[in-house]
Formats: sequence, structure tokens, C-alpha cells
Amino acid sequence: MKVYGVIGWKNSGKTSLMERLVAEITGRGFTVSTVKHVHHDVDLDIPGKDTYRHRVAGASETVLASAHRFALMREHRGAEPELPEVLARLAPVDLVLVEGYKRDAHAKIEVWRAETGQALIQTHDALVRAVATDAALDLPVPVLDLNNTAAVADFILREVGLAL
Repeated sequence: MKVYGVIGWKNSGKTSLMERLVAEITGRGFTVSTVKHVHHDVDLDIPGKDTYRHRVAGASETVLASAHRFALMREHRGAEPELPEVLARLAPVDLVLVEGYKRDAHAKIEVWRAETGQALIQTHDALVRAVATDAALDLPVPVLDLNNTAAVADFILREVGLAL
């Protein structure tokens, strides 16, 4: 599987770009999965419900399954899993887009907007291969129009060797 990251500071537009990229790239016939890193505890379950009770009782993994989707919850009861461990659990696809994990060792595109008031990550991370922005920047990496999803998708697909 090819892996490519979308990073940036809070409120820079990462999730909106991810959503548009998934639609654009799947629309071109590729299969895409996503991984989203969060800094808070995540729980899809509801206290008192059956699967919650299974987990509290000590189940390592619990699956919520229905006619249209399933969710696998794994209790790791320890340190946060590293990105490679998370990726290893995914079914094979053409491309995995990763939102977050900005300090991990994979190629990334940075989403940057001046209005966030944050400095560029690219200046300190050689794995940031381009910056998607709505500002005019002079950088040693390609500067892409944040609002041109097709161009950003083209760049990523070329980077991972999936360009048609």
C-alpha cells in the first residue's frame, strides 16, 4: 500500500482537503483508506450497550457489525499505537491518506493558511514534499493551490507512483 500524509496545524483545512482528496482519487478509480490521528480518547461505543460491556469485561477486540459496515475496536491498554501498527491492520487499498502523524517518517503535504498564525512545518521537516495553501509563498518545495483539489491529487498520485 502507498501511504501519504496530510499535515498542518489546527484549523488549517486538513480535514476538508482530505474529504475532497478521497472523493477525487476514488473518482479516478483508485481505492483509498484513511487514518486520522487524534490527541484525545476515542470511543465509538456507548456505556451500558452490549459491546461496551464486552470491552469492560476484558475483550481485546470488539466488532460492531451491521448490514452496511463494521467497526473494529481494539483495546491496547498501553502506549498509543505507532502508525505502522495501525497501517498493518488495514485491508489492502491503492492509497492510504493519513491525516496527522506529522512527526512520522512518511511523505507528506502540508496544509497551511496564514490565518492560523502558525509557522510552516515544512521549514523543519524534509518529508514535507509540498505545501497546499491559499497564500503566495516562495518555498524550496512545490506550492499548490489549496482550492485546486485535482492538482493536489495529481501531485500525490505522482509522488506515490499511481499517476495515470
